[in-house]
Amino acid sequence: MDYPKSDFAQDIRRVSQIQIVPTLLDVICETTGMGFAAVARVTEDRWITCSVRDDIQFGLVPGSELEIKTTICNEIRDSGQPVVIDHVQANALFCRHHTPLTYGFQSYISYPIFLKTGSFFGTLCAIDPSPAQLDNHKIRGMFAAFADLISFHLQQIELLEHSDHAVRNLSRQLINSLDENRQYRHISSHTLQEPLRKLRIFSGMLVDSIRGQHLEKAEQLALRINSGAERFSTLIKNLSSFASLETSESKIQPTDLEYIVGLVCAQMRSELEEKKATIQVGVLPTVTGIPDQLEQLFHHLFENALKFAKDSVPLTLSIHCKAIVYYENAGGGLPDGQYVEILITDNGIGIEQSQLEKIFDMFSQLTPDPRELSEGIGLTICRKIVRNHSGQISITSQENVGTTVSLTLPVEQTFNEYHTIQF
Repeated sequence: MDYPKSDFAQDIRRVSQIQIVPTLLDVICETTGMGFAAVARVTEDRWITCSVRDDIQFGLVPGSELEIKTTICNEIRDSGQPVVIDHVQANALFCRHHTPLTYGFQSYISYPIFLKTGSFFGTLCAIDPSPAQLDNHKIRGMFAAFADLISFHLQQIELLEHSDHAVRNLSRQLINSLDENRQYRHISSHTLQEPLRKLRIFSGMLVDSIRGQHLEKAEQLALRINSGAERFSTLIKNLSSFASLETSESKIQPTDLEYIVGLVCAQMRSELEEKKATIQVGVLPTVTGIPDQLEQLFHHLFENALKFAKDSVPLTLSIHCKAIVYYENAGGGLPDGQYVEILITDNGIGIEQSQLEKIFDMFSQLTPDPRELSEGIGLTICRKIVRNHSGQISITSQENVGTTVSLTLPVEQTFNEYHTIQF
C-alpha cells in the first residue's frame, strides 16, 4: 500500500477538514458492531483511504491505497448503487467474490458519495470478519444520510476554497498593482525628470554658445542633447512595452517551453557563439501561457546572462526544473496547484547581494559595469510576464561565481522523465 500521489493529497486534506467525519465513523462502528469504517476516494484506477476507524487491525490509515480491482467499491463506482452484505458465506452473489476472499471479511456495507455536481467522489464503507445485521431500513438510512452529509461538507469546503482563492488572487493583483504604481510614481518624479532636466540645461548652454559664436562647443552640446533625447525616447519606448504586457484569453494556449528555449537559442546564436556559450537544458513541460511573452521572458534572461558573463571564461547556462505542489494555507504565496520550478544558472560575474532587493524595479541600475549598461527594464519585464502567468520569479547570486534565476510557473500535470538537450 503506497502513499498517494499529489493529485489525491487535496482530497485527503478536504476530508480531514470535515471535523464530523471521525464521529460518523464512530457511530457506524458502534451502531453496526463492525470493526472497520472508512471514507475512500475512488477513481477508475485508484482506491485511497481519506479517513478511517480501524479496530480490527486491517492496516489502513489515511493515505493508504488498495488495488482498485480488488475492491467492491470499483463496482459501486460503475453502478452508482450501494452494496450491503450481512453474511458473505450466505450470500449467493458474493460468496465466491474475489474481494471478501482476498480480505477475509464476512459483513460489508458501502454507499456511494456523489458530489453536488453529480460527479462520483468515493464511498462510505464498513467491513468486519463476522456477520452483521446491515440490510435493514435503519442502517441503510444512516449510511445514505452520512454519505449525503459528507457530500454537503465537501461542497462547502470547495466553495470556501474557491472564495479564498479569489480573495488571495485579488490580493496578489492589488499588491502587484501597488508595486507597479509605486514604480510609476518614482519614474515620473525622478527617472524621466532627470533627462528632461539635462535637456533644458544643455539647450540653454547651446543657445549661449550660439550667441557667443562658440561653434565647436555648440556642436558638442547639440550632440549631447541628441544623445539625451535618444535616451528619453528609449525610456518612453520601454515604458510602453512594459504597459502593453497584459494578459488576453485569446492569446493563452498550451506552450512547449522546450520549443521556446530552442527558439530563443536559435535567435541568439551569434551572441551565444561569441561568448562560446554552452547551454544544457533538462526536460521542460508544456504550460498554459502566452507564447510571445514566454519567448520574451527567456530572451531577456539570456541577454542578462550574456551581459554579465566573464570576459575570459566561456559562458555556461544550465536550465533544469522540478515539479512542486503548493497549498495556499501552507505558505509559498501561490494558489493551490501543481507548478514547475525552472532554474537557470550561469557562471557569470554575479550580482552584489545589496543589489538583489531592487533588481526587479523598473529602470534600476546595477553597480555600473564599464563594459555595457542598459536601461534596467529587462528584469522588470520578466517579473511582469511571470506575474501574468500566475507565477513567481526570484534571483540568487554570488559574485565571481554566477547567478541562478528561479521561475515558478503553474502546470496542468506533473512530469517525471529527464533528458538533456545541449545547444
